Amino acid sequence: MDLKKEIREVPDYPKEGISFKDITTLFKNKEAMKYVTDVISDNFKEKGITKVVGLEARGFILGGAVANRLDAGFVPIRKKGKLPCDIVTETYDLEYGTDRIEMHVDALEKDDVVLIHDDLLATGGTAVAALKLAQKCGVKKVYFSFICDLEFISTPNKELLKNFETQILVKY
Repeated sequence: MDLKKEIREVPDYPKEGISFKDITTLFKNKEAMKYVTDVISDNFKEKGITKVVGLEARGFILGGAVANRLDAGFVPIRKKGKLPCDIVTETYDLEYGTDRIEMHVDALEKDDVVLIHDDLLATGGTAVAALKLAQKCGVKKVYFSFICDLEFISTPNKELLKNFETQILVKY
């Protein structure tokens, strides 16, 4: 399946010069969503995944479906201030400033094998912050899954991710 045909590109959003990759059009197509869920699940089914970590917000959509297919738990990583109990946090750099993601302190355990899933890999800042959260919990192993990668963006974070088995379905 040609997933690029299922992903809407929105020019000049959120600002001029940016071509936003809108995966909601992929999600509304049941065949495309099933295909992506199957491809990700099939790729990781022999890895012993115990938890799928989904990054807010679009990482929640397929993250939960993949967790179900892998017979694994699902852990949401949220933006700051969204979780009600004890949390572990990680700050990461943005183009102009910093942001923070959070996870419940008891979400991951030392024996967990984790698949971190998000819809888009741009600079890798959020993905590396999620990795650091998983590592703070002492998990056994971490894998990554992204629907899209903006390959034209090169950063030290993306270089770090090359040390992990990573699945990317669409490259721009």
